[in-house]
Amino acid sequence: MPNNNMFKLDVPTARGAVLNGVLFRPQKERMADTVMIVITGIHGNFYSNPFYYTIGDTLNAGNIDFIYAQTNDAFGEIPIVNANTGEQEVIGSWNERFIYTDEDIEAYLNFAEQEGYEHIILAGHSLGANKVIYYLSRHHDVRVEHFFLLSPANLDYMMSCVSEREKQIIMEMMKRGEENKMLPFPFMGWVECIAGTAYDWQFSGMLNNVHTAQASQSIQASQSIKNGDFSQAEKITHTGALLVGTYDNFTDGDPAEFLRNINNHMPTASQNKLIFIEKTGHTYQMKNQELADDILRQIQEWRNA
Repeated sequence: MPNNNMFKLDVPTARGAVLNGVLFRPQKERMADTVMIVITGIHGNFYSNPFYYTIGDTLNAGNIDFIYAQTNDAFGEIPIVNANTGEQEVIGSWNERFIYTDEDIEAYLNFAEQEGYEHIILAGHSLGANKVIYYLSRHHDVRVEHFFLLSPANLDYMMSCVSEREKQIIMEMMKRGEENKMLPFPFMGWVECIAGTAYDWQFSGMLNNVHTAQASQSIQASQSIKNGDFSQAEKITHTGALLVGTYDNFTDGDPAEFLRNINNHMPTASQNKLIFIEKTGHTYQMKNQELADDILRQIQEWRNA
């Protein structure tokens, strides 16, 4: 893969944690007027999500800069030197706390603002999309021109395998003040993490902001099915685009309807664009170029408007 247009970023947060991003720009000292920042999801790094390379190269060809905005949980463990204390730390999915979502996103927005970009598109993939929803529901940030939600994650579905006993253990550890102690089991069957991280996923509701489509009233009455809490989406005042693969198995149902349901709860629904990548899943297998082309086309449409 070409890499002569990739430049490593070390982006410090207010708490001192340094996030390792990558700037895709054809020439290091010559920026475009537009940048797209994509907030990563859990373990959503270059190795598991190679589509980032394709997006970066495609946007660069269209004279748009791209930032792969790796966050606290892009890997299981990430060694860093804290920018505030100078001390070595290890961050990662093992100790991420959702309360730092605003800080992480603001760190990348601050970088883009300092660089002088005229147009900033704030995007997120998977859990990163949930983080963008959380951020924009709380901050009507004028630096952000549009949002791009790439395959938001249905946390209820992801956590459906967590047993009642495991939930009880998490709560007991939190009550004992052991939020920084490692769980005795992998959360969701694959995330080795501290009790506080598992609590944020399972009980905080902070990023549990997208859900499956609302069932009919008759089905709800007979099966106790309820539409989820979309209060965050309902507060978003930005316009943007929502994208999903039609085989995405993180939606727990019909991915297209899942996306429409999210959009329908936004005040800007009629102005937003829905994009469906046919016959591909959560990480766009075999459709990386189609994904990148659709993103480029949408950003160009906004710029031309």
